[in-house]
Amino acid sequence: MSPDPAAPAAAPAALPVWVDVFVDPVCPFAWITSRWMREVEAVRPVRMRLRVMSLSVLNDGRDGLSDFYRDLVGRAWGPVRVLIATERDHGAEAMAALYEAMGRRIHGEDRRADDALVREALAEVGLPAELALVGTSDDPDLDAALRASHHAGMDLVGQEVGTPVLHVPTDTGTVAFFGPVLTPIPAGERAGRLWDGVVAVAGEESFYELKRSRTRPLAFDRVP
Repeated sequence: MSPDPAAPAAAPAALPVWVDVFVDPVCPFAWITSRWMREVEAVRPVRMRLRVMSLSVLNDGRDGLSDFYRDLVGRAWGPVRVLIATERDHGAEAMAALYEAMGRRIHGEDRRADDALVREALAEVGLPAELALVGTSDDPDLDAALRASHHAGMDLVGQEVGTPVLHVPTDTGTVAFFGPVLTPIPAGERAGRLWDGVVAVAGEESFYELKRSRTRPLAFDRVP
């Protein structure tokens, strides 16, 4: 049957907006935000591109850190070095898959981000076990690449923020911001509505900050 020439043409599908999401695998809030972005992908023409930032780089040389946080950022060098080496040697998709495999173990299973965990994650996604060795290496070229990736994310938002950081392309340029910091994970259309609001607020050039104290415990549940 021939199409009706008088029928209106179907609207073209919206091209996806590629959003850079800068994460450190040890950060639970970055993990939650990345899970929220997976929900957004299902209900909006948006696609997430995972990028690496580093809490270790961010806090390198800083005084006044608590013993707990100093230990955390000291151990966090290993996983991000492995992610950067994976991206360099195997590409961005392999790095993203490894981040997700790490995140499920660190946050979903509440495990320490140690060498054994990294090796398990590498095996899950079919990457060479030797990549785990770079976590404890002192390779200046690798660390330079890590710092470059970190600064690609952070320099647009300044140094008074942490992870996650989002870069969203708009008609007037890239909008970069810290957050959103979430707990638990908005799902379905709730995730889409939050995306709409976050982008609207972040796109207002006079807007700088919106914050309230977190009164809920950390949670990784999906909330439709």
